Amino acid sequence: MTRHIQRPWLSLQSTGDPLEPTGRTVRWGVVATGGIARTVARDLALLPDAALHAVSSRVHDRALAFAREFGALRAYSDEGSRPGYVQLVEDPDVDVVYVATPHGQHHEVARAALEAGKNVLVEKAFTVNAHEAQDLVGLAEAKGLFLMEAMWSRFVPGMLRAFDIIESGEIGAVQWVSADLGFPAPKDPTSRLWDVPAGGGALLDLTVYPLLWAVGALGFPDSLTAVGKLNDAGVDEQNVLTLSYSDGQLASLISSLVAHGPRTATVAGTEGVLTSVGSVNNPSELVVRRGWDPARTEKIEVVGRGYVYELREVVRCVQQGVSESPTMPWGHSVDTMRLFDGVRRQLGISYPNDERD
Repeated sequence: MTRHIQRPWLSLQSTGDPLEPTGRTVRWGVVATGGIARTVARDLALLPDAALHAVSSRVHDRALAFAREFGALRAYSDEGSRPGYVQLVEDPDVDVVYVATPHGQHHEVARAALEAGKNVLVEKAFTVNAHEAQDLVGLAEAKGLFLMEAMWSRFVPGMLRAFDIIESGEIGAVQWVSADLGFPAPKDPTSRLWDVPAGGGALLDLTVYPLLWAVGALGFPDSLTAVGKLNDAGVDEQNVLTLSYSDGQLASLISSLVAHGPRTATVAGTEGVLTSVGSVNNPSELVVRRGWDPARTEKIEVVGRGYVYELREVVRCVQQGVSESPTMPWGHSVDTMRLFDGVRRQLGISYPNDERD
């Protein structure tokens, strides 16, 4: 069967240990100091050939506190009209810039980093729209720099094992996929989740994860329909996407910022079914049942919080001078944003960034 998402280089090594060094030390700069930046910084510290060199924030005290907590040598913050992230990308000792800002700032910061000659890891969702995504890819290609969307779930052991099982044919030809991710987010209008300029809403923040199961099992769809609920500010509180494929396969994806969900994925084939257990974006178990036979359960172990696998891929690619990860290729990031653009047209979602295209 076709494998739609390739295994990372790490898995092709003899040990497969994400903590095993693969070359020279790669120095990182982190833009923003929010929750995801802190989580990733903790896993980055587990890699012996990666070092947190610098951090930037709009506020000096936040940058300084982050640097002290995680051992960064330099802390940058806004100085007058000069943003802290500009100072960081111009630091000659930074090899890779990790963009952990809200979605609406991804393009601006990542473009500045690429223009400064830096390799870049951009937090998911990659950008706000396909135009921004294609612009970043074109710039990285022209400059010969590494660029990747931080879709960490593509690299975790549970997801890779699920794709192995699907590819093996054990559950037969996949006919449908169902996946969901949801939680009631506090209705704080200052939160990026509910802020239109920040790219708030369930689509950009959550749907990338259910979509991963559909893409991993069936590839990108031939068509889609979307329904959802927008709040008074125009932010999507929840949505349901139905993906259709030319051979009749279907995928149903649910994302919600107003309700708890099971947070599971089901991949149904002609010979059996696979179900994820635990987080839909980092499964702790996989349950496989072939036909009417008793189900079997595979337990999955994860190093750190699961981000070390993604970080190892970035470090290895930069060490070897490779611009594009085969596991998270540029084309998939652009195609995802095109798909989301189509969803937004159907739901009536728009962002200020769209006006700059």
